[in-house]
Amino acid sequence: MPPIITVQNLRKTYGPTVAVDDISFEVAEGEIFGLLGPNGAGKTTTVECLQALRQPDSGEIRVLGLDPRRQARELRKLIGSQLQESALPDRIRVWEALDLFASVTPRALDWRMLLEQWGLAAKRRSSFSSLSGGQRQRLFIALALVNNPKVVFLDEMTTGLDPAARRVAWDLIRAIRDNGTTVVLVTHFMDEAEKLCDRVAVVDKGKIIAADAPQGLIVQHAGEVRVIFTTDVADIAWLEAVPRVDRVERKGLMVEVRGSGPVIAYVAAALVGHGIIPGDLRVEQPTLEDVFLKLTGHSAGD
Repeated sequence: MPPIITVQNLRKTYGPTVAVDDISFEVAEGEIFGLLGPNGAGKTTTVECLQALRQPDSGEIRVLGLDPRRQARELRKLIGSQLQESALPDRIRVWEALDLFASVTPRALDWRMLLEQWGLAAKRRSSFSSLSGGQRQRLFIALALVNNPKVVFLDEMTTGLDPAARRVAWDLIRAIRDNGTTVVLVTHFMDEAEKLCDRVAVVDKGKIIAADAPQGLIVQHAGEVRVIFTTDVADIAWLEAVPRVDRVERKGLMVEVRGSGPVIAYVAAALVGHGIIPGDLRVEQPTLEDVFLKLTGHSAGD
């Protein structure tokens, strides 16, 4: 199956500032594809070019087989968008916003169905200003889906939400994908990309520095696993001979074993074999944050 989005050698500058520097990637139909990186990395500029909201300086883009630079009108009928700075008038009611968007969309879904689907039926007569952060995100998603898009772009949609509202938003994003719509997710939250995305492109300073499934990136770039426990047994030098163990460090009673792959299974078995059954044995797996740190030398918040 051909990719639903193809980007080749995309470049965009603002005067002397290079926002997007010769990036290329593809998005498969039906996946959640993440553009992950710090603020100012070029993620938003990239998706704005994909949506015909900004003109690139050079490169080739195809979204649903269309060129955003020459076929913007046709493309906008087929995509949905939740922009980074999405907002509505404070006094507009939920049903009015959906009705307005549907009225200017030739292939609009029944907005009443969207009210039910996205848990907004009880808020249909509420003003935008009275909605909670999570409810506003539900409304923005419903608005992005009014035209029954084949691809939806979500740009930093969980920024500013509390942890509970973020989890709700994650469920909404999964539901979009499960309903058959391809999702392009822009985020600087490493945990969000790791939990939601089928594939991720890591963006820094306008360049894609790595792209793969989240677990693939972790295995390739930050595969070290740490097994931590405490014991009063003095001699644990034999742990260094356990398969997949790279090194063993000890600070007082606390022992930290570093290794890769199924090292937790080997270490646990070896401990039991030596009569040591620690009640606080735990494993710390590497994350996308570790990948980003290794690839860039700084965190996503820097």
